[in-house]
Amino acid sequence: MTGEQGFAASTSASSDLSQQSSTPAPKSPGARFWPLALGSVGVVYGDIGTSPIYAFRQALAAASPDGVTTAAALGVVSLAIWALILVVTVKYVFFIMRLDNRGEGGVLSLMALAERMKGKRTFTIFALGIAGAALFYGDAMITPSYSVLSAVEGLRTIPVAKPYVSPQEIMIVTLVILVGLFAMQSRGTGRVGRWFGPICVVWFLVLAILGVYHLIDAPQGLMALNPLAATSFLIDHPAISLFVLGAVFLTVTGAEALYADMGHFGRKPIAAAWIFLVLPCLMLNYLGQGAMALKAVDAAHGARVENADWFFLMAPEIVRAPLVLLATIATVIASQAVITGAFSITSQAIQMGLLPRLVVRNTSEHEAGQVFLPAVNGVLLIGVVMLVAIFKNSDALAHAYGLAVTGTVLVTTSLSFFVVRGLWKWPLWKAILIVSPAWIIDFVFLGANALKIPSGGFLSLMVGCGVVTIMAVWVRGREIIQAKAAKEATPLMEVVGMLDARPPKKVPGVAVFLTSDPDGAPMALMHNLKHNRILHERNIILTVNTAPEPRIPAERRLTVEQLSPDFWRVNATWGYMESPDVPKALAACRK
Repeated sequence: MTGEQGFAASTSASSDLSQQSSTPAPKSPGARFWPLALGSVGVVYGDIGTSPIYAFRQALAAASPDGVTTAAALGVVSLAIWALILVVTVKYVFFIMRLDNRGEGGVLSLMALAERMKGKRTFTIFALGIAGAALFYGDAMITPSYSVLSAVEGLRTIPVAKPYVSPQEIMIVTLVILVGLFAMQSRGTGRVGRWFGPICVVWFLVLAILGVYHLIDAPQGLMALNPLAATSFLIDHPAISLFVLGAVFLTVTGAEALYADMGHFGRKPIAAAWIFLVLPCLMLNYLGQGAMALKAVDAAHGARVENADWFFLMAPEIVRAPLVLLATIATVIASQAVITGAFSITSQAIQMGLLPRLVVRNTSEHEAGQVFLPAVNGVLLIGVVMLVAIFKNSDALAHAYGLAVTGTVLVTTSLSFFVVRGLWKWPLWKAILIVSPAWIIDFVFLGANALKIPSGGFLSLMVGCGVVTIMAVWVRGREIIQAKAAKEATPLMEVVGMLDARPPKKVPGVAVFLTSDPDGAPMALMHNLKHNRILHERNIILTVNTAPEPRIPAERRLTVEQLSPDFWRVNATWGYMESPDVPKALAACRK
């Protein structure tokens, strides 16, 4: 997942899953710090927290296609650990998360912030923003398919169940879980969302316990903490290094969620959850998987051993079935976060004028951020079912995973360059010096994942290109229509002056005319005068605006200007994270 994200970002899923207020978390009282940190564990870290199920296995397969070796096991674990440290901890926790748009994060928030710093919409910033948002949809299709399929495949590691579990049955169970997950979206997740944090805390503690269990048995796995193990492997195996890095990037998928969900939990609770719980547990588990692989190689007296489903094999047979169940629940939670993140980022894009209006339903009477978009849910369900049906297993689907996330991460880094220049007022040389290392890492991972394009990576690019096309056509079409309407419109003050000089017949009541151009006479008003030849006693020319800020305070919501005894011009402004409530705004005009 990205974010975005929430882009979400987005992308973000957090308001739907955590039952937190839509007020930015940094303003929350200190007593809410740890509840917010707990909530972030169940939402922000769902995707990256389930990576140990498949990431080490996939990276090891790329590093040693002919059988696992000591160098491959140490190199892969070292690469995974330092990817977590450099990409997630250094880049996101210590740098990117400081670039908030009034407490909000995610690729669209960063785009809006960059545009506000520039004072206008530029092609480069706009193109980066819609590209990052569009790539999230590809990730939103692949993440549920891949993570749930990987967890269900754990059934093959249970000796009692193995003879009765075929690839077809695994695929059917996966599809049933995914269809059920999408079917419940219209009801919201308010009732079960409160359990996501505690369940994920249990999940991370289990990861740590399994890792420590095998490290005690094979402490040589701790050698992977040395970054030389990673660099030595890359230097000694240049031919396969990019393939390995493409698989290692699976360990950090979901990093964008730290930034995308920042507005709902706050930077400090998210950072605390990462540093004190999530990062240590992930590192211990990867070290434990590496130690288990090293022990297997030692038992074979240095000979190559067959790659295996190391994560599930870490657990003793007696507790393997509960582990498969817990892993499936964890992947469902991670998938839920991505799906609701897609709803959130779509809602933001609609508010910002990047997408056409779609049906948006609130699933909670108390939380405005809990939304359900039937069209988006249906498209994602079709995409997820097709992916599982086409690829059939997680090893094949891994080739389609990672490219969209890498693209979103690169977009976030690029937008951050514009923001530090405008927000922090850094000189050009300093901005380049600080952002360049992140750019280098992102481009390396992007190049590594680009190798997956022929074998499945093209899917996320196709989805992203499709969404970019829709956004670009919609934005350009709106600009053309607005320019034409402005050219043909009659100036409002000219119409008001004409009506004052020769007033038509007036009828009781108030007429509200919506318009995107507050200086032009609305077409509805002109048609009313032309065909009905009447005028209401009071006429309000209302313009609804979306600001490049997440939320607008009540005192800045409305501007009211009386143009004549019969006409008032009202401008109502909402942030891109808010849902406009026009009747409520008009009621406030009474004051």
